[in-house]
Amino acid sequence: MPEKHRVIVAKPGLDGHDRGAKIVARALRDAGFEVIYTGLHQTPEQIVETAIQEDADAVGLSLHSGAHMTLFPRVVSLLRERGAEDIVVFGGGIIPADDIAALQKEGVERIFTPGAPTTDIVAWLQQRLEAATPAG
Repeated sequence: MPEKHRVIVAKPGLDGHDRGAKIVARALRDAGFEVIYTGLHQTPEQIVETAIQEDADAVGLSLHSGAHMTLFPRVVSLLRERGAEDIVVFGGGIIPADDIAALQKEGVERIFTPGAPTTDIVAWLQQRLEAATPAG
């Protein structure tokens, strides 16, 4: 990667299961991304504030509690309100297939469900962020 992209990995809400988020964070780091893991029990407001303060290129959300239809779109909405709509938002966790299209319609660009190879996540994010970076 010509530029080191910065990614926030976050666990919104009351979900206390962070093994998957840590695995994704490590895979991204090992692939050359700069990764900031926010830890458990973050509010959408805290996640957005961190993304803006850290000048993030992307935010990866992980959720297993079932509140994805509320929390994921809230993060996207707050980023837009703060003028940070250029930050790519993707997610993962226990997300029913029927909810994926609705989340994408709300601005979550990609959802990775359990069992998704970390190589697929890394490849997608590299391609997505490289497409967004102007040549220069």
